[in-house]
Amino acid sequence: MLDRLQHKWKVGGLQLLLIICTFAIGGSLTGYVGKKLMNLVPIEKNALWVILYIVLVTLLWPLAVLLVSIFFGQFRFFTSYLRKIAVRMKLLRPLPDEKPSARKVAIFASGAGSNAQKIIDHFRNNESVKIALIVCNKPGAGILDIAQHEHIPTILIEKEKFFRGNAYVDELKAAGIDFIVLAGFLWKIPSALVQAWPRLIINIHPALLPLYGGKGMYGNFVHEAVISAKDKQSGITIHYVDEQYDNGAVIFQATTPIQPFDTPQTLAKKIHALEHAHFPVVIENLLGTL
Repeated sequence: MLDRLQHKWKVGGLQLLLIICTFAIGGSLTGYVGKKLMNLVPIEKNALWVILYIVLVTLLWPLAVLLVSIFFGQFRFFTSYLRKIAVRMKLLRPLPDEKPSARKVAIFASGAGSNAQKIIDHFRNNESVKIALIVCNKPGAGILDIAQHEHIPTILIEKEKFFRGNAYVDELKAAGIDFIVLAGFLWKIPSALVQAWPRLIINIHPALLPLYGGKGMYGNFVHEAVISAKDKQSGITIHYVDEQYDNGAVIFQATTPIQPFDTPQTLAKKIHALEHAHFPVVIENLLGTL
């Protein structure tokens, strides 16, 4: 969580600590002053009192935070932060140089790229999100043809540099990447990459994790295991990526029933339909929180 805030606000560890202190003390000061002022109002503590109190602390909070930020040397950060909130709430108009830049997304893929194509299509006319880079570990993979057709830059990575070098962190940062999506990428993500984009890398798995996850569990290997176990349902899991296979916190799951006549191939079609329907939407929702 703290790593994500540090990445989002582009601040160092010490400044992040000062910002958090400002939020905490500013919030406490808001509550204290708000109650003192409400005690001057001749109203019983009923629903009306609560409503007025909420309105009052909402108005007091920006002033309290700005006041406290002066003592922590964070006045400049909070004036910018509060202005951004006001712009989002349409209380202020954005200045010409305040127009938000598009979030740049890198898609990592190893195969045909059907999920990647759906993601590209979903964001094609979205001004706030740009599919800026395709990263692939397999020469000749279909995803590279998609990238060429869509005029998206590519990086064809090699194992030595990925696992024992800088994990292409420098190249990704040079491309301005804000968010990473694994869409059928078969290599485990190295620690250097996870640490550079904390909770900003997500993956989609063709089963209901924690079932049928781990090394070697991808594609038809998963569907064959599910059918062999005679499960009544399967589905997809979208999750954050950490240093272990299929281990990060779950973001979203969707299910599909398994019929007695289903095969790994028919189940794969059902799973692909879920992936194509949900993955781009979940990505958009997550990017909206950054």
